[in-house]
Amino acid sequence: MIQIQGVETILFVHDQEVSMRFYRNLMRKEPILHVPGMTEFELCFQHKLGLMPNEGIHKIIGEQWPNPASGRGIPRCELYLIVGDVQLEFENALQVGATLISPVLQRDWGDIVCYFADPDGHVIAFAEKATESF
Repeated sequence: MIQIQGVETILFVHDQEVSMRFYRNLMRKEPILHVPGMTEFELCFQHKLGLMPNEGIHKIIGEQWPNPASGRGIPRCELYLIVGDVQLEFENALQVGATLISPVLQRDWGDIVCYFADPDGHVIAFAEKATESF
């Protein structure tokens, strides 16, 4: 039996303050936690987004794993966020300085999606379920 009661996706970031401001503006909400070493945003019911500085996770994983800082700017994950109005999120992402990867397009899996990168190169997708498939 699976005992999962919630999900927190944690991104390893170069500068916690820069990333906090970026995601605060992108999500248009304040973090629910912002202390040295961790920032958290509640995205939706039982799902949080965490921001942890590279040096914080490096202390936890030690020398047996590569330092996450060495992957800065290299896409290492994708946040696929399902939204009600993809065009609204596209325009907001542009306004807050997200780096455009791909404009709003209907994708062959049926969603209408745009892609951006955050200051660390993590990929963010805003997706809207298409009303009709093609």
